[in-house]
Amino acid sequence: MKKNTKIKLHGFNNLTKTLAFSMYDICYTKTVSDRNAYIAYIDEQYNAERLTQILKNVTKIIGANILSIANQDYDPQGASVTLLVCEGNGGNTIQKKQTAESSSLEPEVILAHLDKSHITVHTYPEYHPHDGVCTFRADIDVSTCGQISPLKALNYLITSFDTDIMTIDYRVRGFTRDITGRKIFNDHKFNSIQDYIDQSILDKYQMIDVNIYQENIYHTKCKLKHFELDNYLFGFSEKDIHPGEAQEITRRLKKEMDEIFHGVNLP
Repeated sequence: MKKNTKIKLHGFNNLTKTLAFSMYDICYTKTVSDRNAYIAYIDEQYNAERLTQILKNVTKIIGANILSIANQDYDPQGASVTLLVCEGNGGNTIQKKQTAESSSLEPEVILAHLDKSHITVHTYPEYHPHDGVCTFRADIDVSTCGQISPLKALNYLITSFDTDIMTIDYRVRGFTRDITGRKIFNDHKFNSIQDYIDQSILDKYQMIDVNIYQENIYHTKCKLKHFELDNYLFGFSEKDIHPGEAQEITRRLKKEMDEIFHGVNLP
């Protein structure tokens, strides 16, 4: 088959394509008050309103339309957002109902069942109990079927967060059929998630792939190559501390990053 030749399908493309993107922002605070201030800062930076706008933009990038939005800020911190989306305009079977909040949605709220896809984000601010390291994580899942490809939004998602570590998973599930009845288990063959990442981003990160091609499962781990201590200090700067203390803080931060990147606790 020639490249870019469109496959003629029998009926609806019911392959399920799921992109799971986790980003980590790591910081060091010396005092409890600074730690609380950092968590409050992160909580405000990635509140439900901003996350909702990010997911709205993802929806536009992948060429889908919003059916409904649910978002929530949590006490004491954290937020989650869920969007139900569909391909095209949703067809004639979706029932629409105007509500008082509909002017803020794109389009109005649609009271109906899940159509083809969903996009979710959850945030997890946390901190080490003893050594001052704070780690903020945001998990985003974009699950689609039909011709919508969540990989189109990957570069936008990466640049929407100030991320030190990323783990990216992509999986294609199920099968669809061509007009002869032959099963198609992946309608967009490729070698790596990195194929969909801009070169400017690839240059910034160390990346490792763990792929299971026969199962259409792709996994890429990313860690910033360049480390500058001042980028990780909250409430003070490197010039405010003794070089020995700066060295110890650097060790703690790099250990946190390596443990997340490799998925193991290090001695």
